[in-house]
Amino acid sequence: MPLYVQISETLIREIAAGRLVDGERLPPEREMAKQHGTTVRTLRKSLTELEHKGLLERIQGSGNYVRHSQRVDSVYSMFRLELIKGGGLPSADALSVTFCEKPADLPAFGASDMATRIRRLRYLDDTPIAVEEIWLDGAAGRISEGSLVDSLYQYYRAQLGFWISRAEDSVSIDTVPEWAPQSFGPSSGTLTGFIERLSWAQSPAAVEYSRTWFDTNQVRYIQRLI
Repeated sequence: MPLYVQISETLIREIAAGRLVDGERLPPEREMAKQHGTTVRTLRKSLTELEHKGLLERIQGSGNYVRHSQRVDSVYSMFRLELIKGGGLPSADALSVTFCEKPADLPAFGASDMATRIRRLRYLDDTPIAVEEIWLDGAAGRISEGSLVDSLYQYYRAQLGFWISRAEDSVSIDTVPEWAPQSFGPSSGTLTGFIERLSWAQSPAAVEYSRTWFDTNQVRYIQRLI
């Protein structure tokens, strides 16, 4: 994503986590630009994004003030993991992308017997926090590893022509899979936090199933009711 979008997404997640409260005055723009390693011009593009989403009020001669909004259009609005301290900008490394037959241990979803399996290492603010395995129904389209972006939901909309409209999560514990890289904190076979998700697009059957193992020493699962 462009840097200005990364900055705006970071600020959105900090507002959602309560680290930036309603009515709070943000630091001067030059100071914020330095904090994010960018120019004032790029920072202002980020702040304009927040203003358009109703999360920022810019008062001439006074500064920029946080404004909470109940509904926010965010790239990561359905990403429920946050750092223990709150917030964090998500990113991901693809470990493998494979088109294969759906294994018997998956729940029923989609219209095809085939699916694209994506395994990824997830980060928040460059800290490894989770490994995930996503299964996209074969009837929804094919995915190549070289074309992936950090936000799969954004990829679905831009490249495959559908969007995820709702999801159902089940949170429990499970053992870390054997394919998890060493850079993920919990070692293979140890118990950790576990999320299973079924996701729907514009059809009655779920189009995607995913399972995520997350490091409970680094992150927590958050669902806010508004």
